[in-house]
Amino acid sequence: MDFFIALFKKIASGSLVLQILVGIVAGILLATVAPEAAASVGLFGSLFVKALKAVAPILVFVIVASSLANQSKGTHTNMRSIVALYMVGTFMSAFVAVVMSFMFPTEMTLVASETAIAPPNGIAEVMQTLLFKIVDNPVNALASGNFIGILAWAIALGLFLRHAGESTKVFLKDASDGVSQIVKLVIRFAPLGIFGLVANIIATTGFSVLASYQHLIFVLLSCMFIIALIVNPLIVFFLTRKNPYPLVFTCLKVSGITAFFTRSSAANIPVNMDLCKRLDLHEDTYSVSIPLGATVNMGGAAITITVMSLAAVHTLGINVDIATALLLSLVAAVSACGASGVAGGSLLLIPLACSLFGVPNDISMQVVAAGFIIGVIQDSAETALNSSTDALFTATAEFAKSPEKREAAYEVIASSKA
Repeated sequence: MDFFIALFKKIASGSLVLQILVGIVAGILLATVAPEAAASVGLFGSLFVKALKAVAPILVFVIVASSLANQSKGTHTNMRSIVALYMVGTFMSAFVAVVMSFMFPTEMTLVASETAIAPPNGIAEVMQTLLFKIVDNPVNALASGNFIGILAWAIALGLFLRHAGESTKVFLKDASDGVSQIVKLVIRFAPLGIFGLVANIIATTGFSVLASYQHLIFVLLSCMFIIALIVNPLIVFFLTRKNPYPLVFTCLKVSGITAFFTRSSAANIPVNMDLCKRLDLHEDTYSVSIPLGATVNMGGAAITITVMSLAAVHTLGINVDIATALLLSLVAAVSACGASGVAGGSLLLIPLACSLFGVPNDISMQVVAAGFIIGVIQDSAETALNSSTDALFTATAEFAKSPEKREAAYEVIASSKA
């Protein structure tokens, strides 16, 4: 028994990122050598994602309410800057997607749509859905993972509890610390969960089905790499005047890898919050910005909507001018911010952008069906970009106003503790 306790402590004190990389390699090897066994270990991955999704809503609710209730007078957060970064990042993602779609036009072999889910009729419906999410019943919001509703109730409760007694505030702080410890425990099982997810995906899906869509995948992934490795670093450098890549690579390494395999921004909220805590960011800020980013910071979704809509346009031989393409960037950015409030995510918002060019709904839904086929790559990369950018922009906004914290965080990054 002592041996196993000592082994567990040694594993728990090791590099989580290194352990996740080992899990990825082990999953690939197992899927290659023994596909049947690989499919069965997918249970570990399902349990890991389920645990993250289970703890995320209560984590957001408790931490936001506790942070606001215990916030000292005169404390300033960076939410305005972060929201501005979210909007700029999402628009730039759509714009890059437009440019890449013109440089590398994509034509698709459209297939019959098998999905029975209806897309929204317009942006007004997307916005209406978000408004109704805000006034959702708090119990239902927690049960369904409606983070807009959870944030609304947590903020309201936290603000009113600022005038509560000290015992109430202490209870909220203790509850927040307790949930945070549960999150740390769940995250320590990430290597095992990622191992199960990788093995199951490769064993059951494979990548041969993606061969016919290789050009479309190339354009999508190129856009996401440009945003992650060129545009976002330029934004970070402009605001911090510091080499952005240590911070960028840390966010991609810690947040992006996990999000790539969980394919869920909601499931990655605990991972991002843990990263922000290790970077010593202000809890009053990241406790709100991270769950908010999981809903409105949708650069990857904007890329998907733009690229696949223009692929449909090119397939049908419709001429597009620059002004219309820029309008598409704006529509895609706004639509992407509401993607999490619509069943089916970003793919079902493609008809909104297609409608700008008069593409019939039955054709645009065929594009949606093609999106589900390449989802094993598209959705994974999209989620990785979205989620890692949440942490990146939250840190950037704080570092831009606090050089001391920036230097301290870079020391943490250099020592590989982040």
